[in-house]
Amino acid sequence: MDAELLLRKRIALLENAFVEMAVWKVPDPVRGSLHEFKYRLALVAKGICVLRYDNESGKGDHKHIGEIEMDYSFSDLDSLQADFWQDVELWRSKQ
Repeated sequence: MDAELLLRKRIALLENAFVEMAVWKVPDPVRGSLHEFKYRLALVAKGICVLRYDNESGKGDHKHIGEIEMDYSFSDLDSLQADFWQDVELWRSKQ
């Protein structure tokens, strides 16, 4: 069974910033994660990824804020999106 695309969207936030989100349901957990999802949620501004949540194979669940990478505790897709949007709003408040 192949991965099933659950979500793919791109949302313009500002003239020079957008959010891109992609989530797949995978038959087996991505190496380093304990759940059945592969995801990438990113905020790109002026051509630079300033925020990203993902579970790259081998690294497990984590997020990037600028150059800083830190673990992320995945619980479910709703919480993932809520946490991501909270960080997006924090970034927007600093612009």
